This record gives sequence, C-alpha cells and structure tokens, in this order.
Amino acid sequence: MPPRRADRAASLTAALADAGGVTAPRERVAQLRDLLDDALDAGAGELAKTRSGYEDPVVVAIAPGDQALVAAAPVTPDLRADPGAAVERAWLLVAALVGALAETAGLPAPAATTDLTLAVGALGEHVALRIPVPDEDPTELAELAALAFEEQAARIDRLRARALAVPAGVLADASDFREPIGQDHPLRTAEAIARLGGHPADAASVAEHEEAALAILEPTAAAARPHEDADPARRVARRIVQRLAGMGKWGGYHTDYAHLARGFAGNDRALALEVGERLLDSGILVEKPSVGQRHVFLNPRRARDVYDLIERGTIPDDLHLP
Repeated sequence: MPPRRADRAASLTAALADAGGVTAPRERVAQLRDLLDDALDAGAGELAKTRSGYEDPVVVAIAPGDQALVAAAPVTPDLRADPGAAVERAWLLVAALVGALAETAGLPAPAATTDLTLAVGALGEHVALRIPVPDEDPTELAELAALAFEEQAARIDRLRARALAVPAGVLADASDFREPIGQDHPLRTAEAIARLGGHPADAASVAEHEEAALAILEPTAAAARPHEDADPARRVARRIVQRLAGMGKWGGYHTDYAHLARGFAGNDRALALEVGERLLDSGILVEKPSVGQRHVFLNPRRARDVYDLIERGTIPDDLHLP
C-alpha cells in the first residue's frame, strides 16, 4: 500500500538515509526516483494551498551532475518561459533553490548578464535547475547545497520545505536545460542576487542588493533610452517599467508602491506616483493584496505593451497618462 500523500516526503527521507544518501548504490536509484516523483507530486499540491508543507515538508532534491549541481522542485517547468506560471510561494521556493545552488557553487559576482550560468529544464512535470561547479566535487557540494537551502528558504511565509541531497542517477532524466527565456526573467534576477551575496527568496535581501543587481541586469535594455524622452509623463512611465522589468518584477518579485518614485528627483517624484496609479488603472501594473504595504508588479500578460513602452515609447490605448 503506497504511503499517504502527507507521508511521501518522510518516506523518501527514510529511504534515502537507509540507502546511504547521495552516495547510494545504483541498485537503489529506481526506488529513490519513484519516491521522489511521489514527493514532488505531493509538494506541487501543497504549494497550491494557503499553508504549504505543514503536515510533511515540501521537498526539493539536489544531486551532483557533470561538473554541475542539478536540482528539482515541485513547480511547473513552464516557469522557464512564463514568470507567471507559478504562484508566489512556488516561485519563492525556486528562488531559494537558486540561491542555495549559486551560494554553494561559489561563483563570483557577475559583471553582466552574459556571466549568468543558471539553466532550467524539466524532470517530468517538474522544474529542474542546473548550475556549473567546474572546480569542485559536486558530490560533496550537493549535501552542502541542501543545507544552504534551509537558510535560503527560512523566511518564506507559510512554507515548510526541505532539500534532500540525492544520488546523481535520481535526477539523471532531467533534460532540456536552457537559459530562462527573456533577458529580464526573474530567475536571472535570483541568480544575480545570490551571486552578489543575497538571498533571492527574501524581499529585504533583494531590496538590499537591488541597485547592484540592476547594474548587471538593466543594460540588456540599453538600446532603449527612456530617460531622453521629451514628454515628462511618458519619460517617467518608461523609466518605471524599465526598472521593474530589469529586476524581473513580473509577479514572483514585486515592489513597494512607494519605491516607484525611487531614482526621481523634485517634481518627478510626485509625477512618478501619479503615473504609477495610471499604470495600475491600465493593467500594466498589478497590485498585490495582503502584503502589509502596497506592492505592485508588471503584468506578465501585458509584456508586449511593457516592451513597446520601454523601447519605443508606444502608449497603450488604455493607458491615460497625466
């Protein structure tokens, strides 16, 4: 009889310990993979709830790869192309996993987006991540990354999660690894924050490292020069959405509404807050409820309008600027 849904993470943990952990012999891999599949399926269901992992923690798995660390999480692999494909807690779980991988890999702070190395693939119906560790033994690092995940995920609200280091064979079927789609994908932001020494699942840490991360990420839109726009309201609108896009704030990441005025001086600060209201009215920005403060993010379904506004100054028909 299979274990109850709420016992599947515990069953995997016990079987993994009995098999010898990350160095378990090959003949135990199939059993561990079956148990991991069950735990990931259970975790995906947990992440859809208002409180996740309280009966049995949500599991993520980390394994040594070929000069790399490989991981899997109970989140749809559609996240690679669509930042809106995961609910916020699921996104934060993945961000914490990115943070653990990048922290353990010990890669230096990136100078540009071309230095980012995270690749995203799939393990069945679940997302897989890979980050290179060319100069280290990934077998030992997998166990360290599992420990690092605990700290990275500690501040995610209403979530209990656990990372398990598993043998390489358990994640050997993870495939189709590619870069996150879109130069301003929040997974790129998460890697940049982590490699700058921050915790990408912790809003305070993201805010602390935002300026440094933006210097790495925003040049991808360097061909657009919104700050040279002659129309004040349009210039402010373009700069607001450019900054939010540059930091990957498409839903998983969001920002305090008051921060929309950041970087503006004099009368432009008040104008930025007024423009922000118009962006909300149009649906270009979306307001996040129940955060304590008022938080906003770019609407992933309006990405074309966002990029047209940034790059060409094209105002959507439903955006009425002051």
